[in-house]
Amino acid sequence: MSSNHQTLQDRVRGLLYGIAYGDALGSTVEQLSAQEIRELYGRVSSLDTESHRMAWGENDGKGCIRGNGIVTDDTLMVLCLMTVYNETGRHLDAWDMASGMVRQIAWTPRWVPELQRETMLMERLFHPQRWIFQRHQLTSCDPRQGGIGNMVNCGAAMYIAPVGVVNAGDPHGAYEEAIAFASGHQESYGLEAAGVFASAIAAALIPGTTIEQVIEAAISVAKDGTRAAIAAIADAAIRLRGERYDRIVAEFHWIISRFSPMGDDVQLTEGKTAVAIDGYRPSRRLSIEELPLALGFALINDGDFNRTIEDGINSGRDTGSIGVMAGAVLGAMHGAKVIDAGVCDKLDQTNRMNLLNAADHFTQTVRAIHDADRARDAWKSRVRDKLALDAQLAR
Repeated sequence: MSSNHQTLQDRVRGLLYGIAYGDALGSTVEQLSAQEIRELYGRVSSLDTESHRMAWGENDGKGCIRGNGIVTDDTLMVLCLMTVYNETGRHLDAWDMASGMVRQIAWTPRWVPELQRETMLMERLFHPQRWIFQRHQLTSCDPRQGGIGNMVNCGAAMYIAPVGVVNAGDPHGAYEEAIAFASGHQESYGLEAAGVFASAIAAALIPGTTIEQVIEAAISVAKDGTRAAIAAIADAAIRLRGERYDRIVAEFHWIISRFSPMGDDVQLTEGKTAVAIDGYRPSRRLSIEELPLALGFALINDGDFNRTIEDGINSGRDTGSIGVMAGAVLGAMHGAKVIDAGVCDKLDQTNRMNLLNAADHFTQTVRAIHDADRARDAWKSRVRDKLALDAQLAR
């Protein structure tokens, strides 16, 4: 599938809608296995679904709510990053993590749907995202070293899609900017996943692109375990087209187990205290699970937006971030035509946000950055032409 006649505004709308939809749908069953999802729900395909856990005291002791259209920190962090771009109007690096993102998560009140109140996003964030505040404000580290020591996970990749939009059509540029920026948050394969996911978004925005070309672009920049995991899942997706869903899930999970030690046991419990584990540690051989799985389900479904997101989240584990990554890539590819107006309204009303307005504001910022890039590139071209002419005259 490809989309040939979508404007940048359409594509950014599709991307942000895809992120919020995948997040809200996936977070309903997050941390369940594929078998548990089948037993409890059959198949999750509607935002009108109760979460399997309506209260959990991980963040503030008062409980959070999920399900029925509520988005999580994945979507809110994307909106934070879009705001940093809107404020700066330029490309970003680790110093913007240390300034703009710290202000967004720690000092800017916003409605946090899971907590059902206005507060700082820091109150909702998981430990690897709180690390941004600890490293940059509390310890005032070199911004480029902010990610060192953090638990390695998908926390930077899950919100990095706006970097891909700013570098639309330039997967290598998206990779480089994402690595420069997210080095202030993550390290090792968590940082690598952020760069590769941003490159996939940049490729997805190329008119007429296919999901195969998006995955080729991602693999072209990926390193180490991340590259191997995406390539292995992609090979399996091509081989498994037409197979039963449960067979596909089992095969994908068997493959990803070579690169991720997480498996279905993703709960941080008292029993794991002081127990040595392979997860969350730096490694050149490992990969996060979410990005390879999201791309794999997109490939096996030939880039179909809804089938990919549903297949991804019903496969279990970190279903919210799998949904976010699949929704971002395919929303960027297909643009506004993936948007269901009723679902979009529900997301807006449930979460007190306006997805399309946020997308349009960010689109204006991106266009201004693209204009500045073109002016810079024209200047560079003139300089190089003059140097070439001078070289010819000197012969």
